[in-house]
Amino acid sequence: MKRPLTDREIETLRRIRNFLAHNGRTPSIRELMTALKYKSPHSAAVIVDRLVAMGLLSRKSDGSMKVDKPLVEEDRHAQTVDIPLVGRIAAGSPLFAEENIEAHIAVSTQLARPPHKYFLLRVNGDSMNQAGIDDGDFILVKQQPTANNGEKIVALIDDEATVKEFQRGKDAVVLKPKSNNTKHKPIILTRDFLVQGVVVATIPKI
Repeated sequence: MKRPLTDREIETLRRIRNFLAHNGRTPSIRELMTALKYKSPHSAAVIVDRLVAMGLLSRKSDGSMKVDKPLVEEDRHAQTVDIPLVGRIAAGSPLFAEENIEAHIAVSTQLARPPHKYFLLRVNGDSMNQAGIDDGDFILVKQQPTANNGEKIVALIDDEATVKEFQRGKDAVVLKPKSNNTKHKPIILTRDFLVQGVVVATIPKI
């Protein structure tokens, strides 16, 4: 019978998944050593060897790691990655500047699928309430610079993150509200406009 994972093994897998979600690759042994606060890379290598022997990890030809299997039921809490929750955007600062991140929230890898990068945003206002996104809800956003027509996207405009429906025309991009509040109007931007990400899930306010 397969033995249950130790807390340290679970933590190692969680760190690997987090690194993969945020960086698009698995960590090196030295990066894993740092994340786990080990003093020697040998300690990190030993725990990785154990996970390889259990069939949860494997090594690629270039020496990097690959997560092979979902964890068994009793270890399901390791099936999450820490996703940054972005708060109010500081004037002139990038979306993911340190001062803009309020917290890191554990999100299931079934929603935040590695190796893509994600962030969470708390929605202010009712400009998308007819699309099922209400004031105070959280949205899970997959980072990418482009979108398809009809997708719900996050744009950074005048240092403020806004959620709208994306429509690209011949000469312009239109960000359309989906609201029963008539005060919300479309935003028209130039064709070279880039989105911050596409909404993949809405999490009701709690």
